[in-house]
Amino acid sequence: MSQPCEVNGAIVDAVAGSNASVVAVAPAMAMGNLYQTIGNSVAMAAANAVYAQQQGWVTSQSAGTLGITKLFSQNK
Repeated sequence: MSQPCEVNGAIVDAVAGSNASVVAVAPAMAMGNLYQTIGNSVAMAAANAVYAQQQGWVTSQSAGTLGITKLFSQNK
């Protein structure tokens, strides 16, 4: 078996610092991901609302056209 060797203190400090950095940045990364997800969801909801409104107008115009066609096609 090999004998344990002493590790340079600078290496220990560097590893500890990088671990602390990752732990410190995690909440900000999580909130950034959350904000991006919420923004995407709001944008999709707005796009769906616009699409639904357009389809509603198409249906309304079709019904109006059909009604006027029936009115004009009646025999007097």
